[in-house]
Amino acid sequence: MSVLQERIKDKRLSLGLTLLEVADLLGVKEATMQRYESGEIKNIKHDTIVQLSNIFNCTPQYLMGWTNEDETLDNQNKIHLEKYNMLNDLGKLKLDERLDELLELTKYKK
Repeated sequence: MSVLQERIKDKRLSLGLTLLEVADLLGVKEATMQRYESGEIKNIKHDTIVQLSNIFNCTPQYLMGWTNEDETLDNQNKIHLEKYNMLNDLGKLKLDERLDELLELTKYKK
């Protein structure tokens, strides 16, 4: 079993979800969800992995095995990430500059 299939199953079980519940959230049949988990379907679409990460409250990178940290995102972080992804390259650069400015001020640091 690949890392992706293991993590899909582990996250589903840790949240107490059934195959049917996850399938319903994805908009697929329970058998399809079972085939994702078993590795019978090897090439899961990018959009499906993103949907699964949202259901499991983790990053797509974690599900794919690209990182070992289960970086769960709370709702506020998800909103920030969604807004960041709405920016073009120039907007992202400006936001990064502003973040650096704020981090230089001790009153804003943890």
